[in-house]
Amino acid sequence: MKLVPLAAPDAAPPQLAGTVMRARSGFYTVHTDDDGTVECQLRGRIKQVRSGTDLVVIGDRVHLTARPDGSGTIEQVEPRRSQFSRRQPGPRGSWKEDVMVANLDQVLVVFACADPMPHLRMLDRFLVAAEHNEVEAAVVANKVDLVGMAAAREIFSGYEMIGYPVLYVSAREGIGVEGFADRLAGRISVVTGPSGVGKSTLLNAIQPGLRIETAEVSESLHKGKHTTTSAELHPLVAGGGAVADTPGLRELGLWQIPDEALAWCFPEMREHLGGCGFNDCRHLGEPRCAIRAAVASGGVSEARYESYRRLLLNED
Repeated sequence: MKLVPLAAPDAAPPQLAGTVMRARSGFYTVHTDDDGTVECQLRGRIKQVRSGTDLVVIGDRVHLTARPDGSGTIEQVEPRRSQFSRRQPGPRGSWKEDVMVANLDQVLVVFACADPMPHLRMLDRFLVAAEHNEVEAAVVANKVDLVGMAAAREIFSGYEMIGYPVLYVSAREGIGVEGFADRLAGRISVVTGPSGVGKSTLLNAIQPGLRIETAEVSESLHKGKHTTTSAELHPLVAGGGAVADTPGLRELGLWQIPDEALAWCFPEMREHLGGCGFNDCRHLGEPRCAIRAAVASGGVSEARYESYRRLLLNED
């Protein structure tokens, strides 16, 4: 009989790699590459190495050491290939970056056609954040059953003209849900938007086993109630990939977009950049401004230009 040598008492604990699927109160659920799940905490030295940004978020690729009790310690976080972030809410002077998801392929921004009524300047903020992070974005117009398809297209067709894919759906009536599922298949996505627009209901519709908590819109304020309280990355059974359901946002502060880079975050303005009479044109009241000329000729919509102006001047 061949004897198998015992491991030395001081043998190094096993090292594993995986993806962070949930982050909450300093604890991280990691799906390891060998198809296991480990609840982890951070090694202290990571806090020194990754100062200035969120230490670990869902979607991060990490390396961990397994403990004898089945838990783990995250030893290393790989560089992010992409991320979607916003300015953390709080008083001016205390602002920090809030990274919502790392290593994603696309952002799906969900707004309701009604109940609550869509705030398109806020939608523009989400799209600007996606452009600044250089992540592909699509618009999801939910609750089309409340207004009808013609009215829904009247609200959101301007984004189609810019070049953004717009998915017209109703989670409750099953309209467009298959196309929404196809858009998610095989990709790492974040589904985001204001509270009460039906993000969780949509995700439950494409994969009922998710059982994400939902709630009705407040009748008194016609604003959404927060149902998702912590960010989580859910594996998708059909088609593969994973989707992040994030807490509903009542505001989206943009994080460190230089004034000179803001216009680039509006795709329809890019072809006009460089055509202004002054190199440092802010596209406000300067003479011979190519962007303002495009607005006057209809090449850039007045509503989108107004979003640009308000963001530039911090008026929202």
